[in-house]
Amino acid sequence: MGFNRENILLVDDDVHILELLQRHLQTLNYHTFKAVSVKEAIAILQDQSIDLLITDLKMPGVDGLELVKYVSEHFPSIPKLVVTGYPSIDGALEVMKSGVMEYLTKPFTKEELKSAVAKAFEGRPKKASIPQEDSDKKSYGELIGKSDAIKKVTDVIDRVKNNKATIFISGESGTGKELVARSIHYMGKYATAPFIAVNCGAIPESLLEAELFGYTKGAFTGADENRNGFFQAAHKGTVFLDEIGNASLATQARLLRVLQEKEVTRVGSQKVEAIDVRVIAATNVDLKDLIAQGRFREDLYYRLTVVEVSVPPLKERKEDIGLLTNKFLFKYGVEFKDRLVTISEEALHALERYDWPGNIRELENVIQRAVIMCDKQVTIADLPDQLKYHITFPKESLTLLPLKEMEKAYILQVLEATNNNKTKAAKILQIDRKTLGEKIK
Repeated sequence: MGFNRENILLVDDDVHILELLQRHLQTLNYHTFKAVSVKEAIAILQDQSIDLLITDLKMPGVDGLELVKYVSEHFPSIPKLVVTGYPSIDGALEVMKSGVMEYLTKPFTKEELKSAVAKAFEGRPKKASIPQEDSDKKSYGELIGKSDAIKKVTDVIDRVKNNKATIFISGESGTGKELVARSIHYMGKYATAPFIAVNCGAIPESLLEAELFGYTKGAFTGADENRNGFFQAAHKGTVFLDEIGNASLATQARLLRVLQEKEVTRVGSQKVEAIDVRVIAATNVDLKDLIAQGRFREDLYYRLTVVEVSVPPLKERKEDIGLLTNKFLFKYGVEFKDRLVTISEEALHALERYDWPGNIRELENVIQRAVIMCDKQVTIADLPDQLKYHITFPKESLTLLPLKEMEKAYILQVLEATNNNKTKAAKILQIDRKTLGEKIK
């Protein structure tokens, strides 16, 4: 007999209890996942479809009650069963308030476990699946959000994911252009093929052609073997050209041929190689300005922009700041604190009020710093000063006077400061005493 459809996650710092629970549940034909800490449990919840959580309460570091609260909000459709060796009325009430369906006290029999699991499954919603937020996150990889601005981006992704049309992604620095490119690739039917990301701004101009198209032995100093370029490596998949505006005109000419003819020629070779790749390009500068300056080919621009995706800045999708903040709190809470970190309402309001000129990258850096500086919750005190409330004072009105009047007023001010000592005043004004006398007259 095979396993039942349900997956059960077991969480306990006692490995012997984990093994016992696993043996009992396997004899009941359930498939199980084991975790010895809350940190491991959350990682499993993020990657697997779990139908029931069975957790101990007393564990070192982050306890089981924290895990129960986390699952109740992030995975509300997953039923929860608490197993503990330290029963108390107050403890039982607290876990029940957190959404726990069953409460089992150690030691327990196999029949008691079987009954508790069955009751937990009976009380679950008909659709035992991850919440919509997590579904969206899975669908679009690291690209998350619920704003209208980001929905426009995901709508385009849905339309282009299964074809190899050339795509151009524009947006300010730090908005997540590479995340959009990865989502296009990994959501579609070419997801199993290579995805090669190339930062054109990070490769010296003299080497960019060789890195993109490959080279032959002896093509230049240091070329001691034949080598594939990024386009050959991305065959049948996607090559993502970030900061394409940094490519030289010579490289642009060769790239134009690649897009037109679907073939490349290695540096130092005359042999043409056919390739099958989807090209996604991105930039944070206006290519039309570069065209006007003669620094970017207009024909290449139109080849690249078969489909255009404009990634909105964070200030235009502020309703997504809460989701992004939770993502970074989880990431850096586990990395730096080995526990879940929350954020106060006041601190979250400060994040939502700020305009984020550095976009998502700046938000991530702020949250990373705040997690390091805080204890268990990020508060206003943990945020940098530029995010806090500022008072803007009105500029003092300035009376505009002719230069002669300004000079007169300043000379009188210096004379007053020197008690009418003309020698000292002339020294301060860096003129001789005779000139000062004439100006006084």
